[in-house]
Amino acid sequence: MGKRLMLIGGLLAAWSWAQSPPLSGIAHVAFRVSDIPAARDFYEKLGFEQFFEFSQNGKTTQAFLKINDRQFIELYPRGDGSEPLGLMHICYEADDLAPVNSEYVKRGLKPSPVRKAGAGNLLFVLRDPEDQVIEYTQYMPGSRHSEDRGKHLGSRRISQQLTAVTVPVRDVAAERAFYTSGLGFEAEGSAPVLRIPGGSRQRVTLTPAPAKPALYFAVADAARAAAELKSRGMTVNTIDVHRGPDATGKAATVTDPDGTSISFEPEAGR
Repeated sequence: MGKRLMLIGGLLAAWSWAQSPPLSGIAHVAFRVSDIPAARDFYEKLGFEQFFEFSQNGKTTQAFLKINDRQFIELYPRGDGSEPLGLMHICYEADDLAPVNSEYVKRGLKPSPVRKAGAGNLLFVLRDPEDQVIEYTQYMPGSRHSEDRGKHLGSRRISQQLTAVTVPVRDVAAERAFYTSGLGFEAEGSAPVLRIPGGSRQRVTLTPAPAKPALYFAVADAARAAAELKSRGMTVNTIDVHRGPDATGKAATVTDPDGTSISFEPEAGR
């Protein structure tokens, strides 16, 4: 009987460990760019409007562009030539940060305490095995983001939903283990494609550095998206999509001024 209870206890512990605090999805992606006006102009051509910025001594220190009411692109300037350009971090949204933070502490991770950030939302951060920042946010009433709901949602947006991000890492296997065992992301077979815990169906794909990062947006018709992008003076490549059962057909792809790939692709069930 004792051995049986120990076995059941072990199974329950394993089941409990496998459960991960659900996340609402990707809240924002942050990029360090060589030229904020040029990067902002590029993303505004995609229809994503800036809804506010922080500045210091007359220079923009952070620009916020809006994909939808819950997803954003953040642009930061390069401080000096030693700072790498490209993806700085992904931020994930949760309805309640406290239990997410507590669960990560139980798992031996070292998240920062939950605090209120400059825009008025709750925030905590942790670092992955390669010392890269991962952010978590909870949108709060009265924050800049909450006060802008229903605004800056232009009709020129090529897409209204960010669905996936490709993240360059030095050690794909170690990062995959961290995301699955530590953060509770769900791996799609043996591929480095990881589903975010929760019901968003959004994904993170790990790719060996020094590859460039990539963003993936859902559209109803990639050919129509390509035609619209070309009409706005953008160079468009059309590629076959081979990223799993939820990504089908063709994708229209453009590249931002610092080399990040932006793909617009049809997604099953959207």
